[in-house]
Amino acid sequence: MGKTNPTYRDRLREFENEWSPYHRALRLEYQDHFERLFVQARNFADAGGIQNHTDPTTTHLISMLLAQECRIADLEEQLETVNERLSNSSEDLSREPTDGQ
Repeated sequence: MGKTNPTYRDRLREFENEWSPYHRALRLEYQDHFERLFVQARNFADAGGIQNHTDPTTTHLISMLLAQECRIADLEEQLETVNERLSNSSEDLSREPTDGQ
């Protein structure tokens, strides 16, 4: 019988294992960030499996980049919301009557 092809998730796990020496060599403060990259890539594993790229490393990296883009967009949206609230609060304060009126 023929050998089955590794799945996208298998290849992602292999990719992560290949980079484990790099992970261990990172300063402790960066290791969690590095691990989060692979968590993010696994979040897009369904799409990565469908892509079936000849070089799965490309798909791994695109998945990581996409996850970063999503995080940036979420942070920008949160920042915009905070800025709007601050702007509205300062407008409300400027409308309050002073003691002399």
